[in-house]
Amino acid sequence: MTNRLLKLIVILLAASGSAIADEAFPAHRIVGNVYYVGSKALAIYLIETPEGHILINSGFEETVPLIRASVESLGFKMHDVKIILESHAHSDHVAGHALLKELTGAKILVMRGDDNVIASGGIGQYFYPNDRWPVCEVDRVLKDREEVKLGGTTLIARLTPGHTRGCTTWTWTAKDGGTNYHVVVIGSPNVNPGYRLVDNQDYPSIAGDFAKTFEVLKSLPCDIFLGAHGEYYGMLAKHARLKGADKNPFIDPQGYRDYVELKEKAFRKTLKEQAEMKSDK
Repeated sequence: MTNRLLKLIVILLAASGSAIADEAFPAHRIVGNVYYVGSKALAIYLIETPEGHILINSGFEETVPLIRASVESLGFKMHDVKIILESHAHSDHVAGHALLKELTGAKILVMRGDDNVIASGGIGQYFYPNDRWPVCEVDRVLKDREEVKLGGTTLIARLTPGHTRGCTTWTWTAKDGGTNYHVVVIGSPNVNPGYRLVDNQDYPSIAGDFAKTFEVLKSLPCDIFLGAHGEYYGMLAKHARLKGADKNPFIDPQGYRDYVELKEKAFRKTLKEQAEMKSDK
C-alpha cells in the first residue's frame, strides 16, 4: 500500500468528523450527462460518458472523500473517472488532484500557464507563494480552444487568464430531452483582494489578461451557467428549486451575462483606482 493510498484511507475514515474542512452537499444532476459532485463551497462537476467520466476540479485533499461519496450516491464508480480537469491552479480547486489521480488512475489535463504550478505543488503561482499541495504529474498540457474528447462528449478549453495564468473556462454542449444546451463553467473572473493590476512585477500581463478574459466570456453562448464555486451561479438557491420545478433552474443565460458584466465592472473599477493611485505618487 502506498503512502498516498494510506492517507486516503485515513481521510475517508475521518470523513464524518472535524478533519473535513468543507461541508458536504447533495450530489445532483444539472442537465443531460452533467452532474454536481462537489461540496457546499467548492464546485466539482462530473460529465458521464459511455467510455468513462470526466471530473472538473478536485478541491482540497479533504474534499476527495466528499467527491467519492457524491459520485457513488449517483450510481457511478470512481474507477470509471478517466480525465481530471481544473478551473485554475489554486489549492481549493486542485490540491486533491494527486490523490484523485492515484485513486482513479485518471489522466490530468491542464491549461498551459497552470501546468507547472500543479506539477510542482503550487510553486510559481501569483500572489500565494505559501499555498502548497502535493505535486501531481500532468499528463497533457492544453492550449486555448483545445478539445477534450471522451465517449461522444467534447469539451473546449478556453484560456481565461488573470485570476491565474492558466485559468480555464470550460464549454461544451449537453443534450437533454432532445434539446442541446450550451454549458459554461467559468474558471474565475475575480480580481482577488491584494491583486496588483498596475506595475505588477510578478505578473506583468495581469491587467491585459483579465481584459482578454472578459472579451472571451462575453463571446461565449451560454444556457447553463456554472463556475468554480457554486456562489458564482447561485447554486444553493437553484438547487432548492430543483424539486418540482417546471423549468430547469440551471438554465440561466441572463444570469451568466449579468455575472460577467458585474465582474468586468469590478475589474475596471480596481484597475482605474490603482492607476489613479500610481499617478498621485
